[in-house]
Amino acid sequence: MHPEKERALEHRVTSAAEAALAHHHYVSAIDVLTGMGLLAPAHVQDWRKGRIDFLERVIHANLKKISLSMALFRQWARAKGLKPSETRYVRRDRGQTVDLRFSKSGNPQIERSYRTHFVSPELSEQKKAKLEERLSRVPERVVFQILNASRCSECGIELEQGGLLCMEADQPLCLACAGLGDLEYLPAGDAALTRRAAAMRGKAS
Repeated sequence: MHPEKERALEHRVTSAAEAALAHHHYVSAIDVLTGMGLLAPAHVQDWRKGRIDFLERVIHANLKKISLSMALFRQWARAKGLKPSETRYVRRDRGQTVDLRFSKSGNPQIERSYRTHFVSPELSEQKKAKLEERLSRVPERVVFQILNASRCSECGIELEQGGLLCMEADQPLCLACAGLGDLEYLPAGDAALTRRAAAMRGKAS
């Protein structure tokens, strides 16, 4: 890359990283890429939900530019004296927790590089631990009431209107295939509430 273009890229990386650090006392690769305008937040959400197989697919840059941007980011973080902290990015799949994939190659070293956050040394160990817990938490699962009849993408059973389903990677699943077969539907006024009935009864006994 031409030196002037590299300096301009370094400025974009630094500006995005500084803004993220000032906002929440840590910086991630995703913070930098979104701050640079190379990655849309909506695409990040789709990736987290399993709709996109690897994050690099939706980054608006070639692999050479992405690699250089990440190298400049790590260089900036070391110069600032930030502490590296690896964080798992996960989602649910068929009732299990699976790691989200960042790179096209899936190379463990590249994946680790993307997962590494850089944390302000001003954060206490207690706050750092809480931050790590929050960042690596598996998103809550959502159960939907069926508006239009469909079929489970796993077992093929018909999902009738008015029943319940779970969506994973944009695919409908019956509650049994989603590992939620023991849920009960509890109407409450105009709202609908679901609970893992067996577990609740176990706690009450």
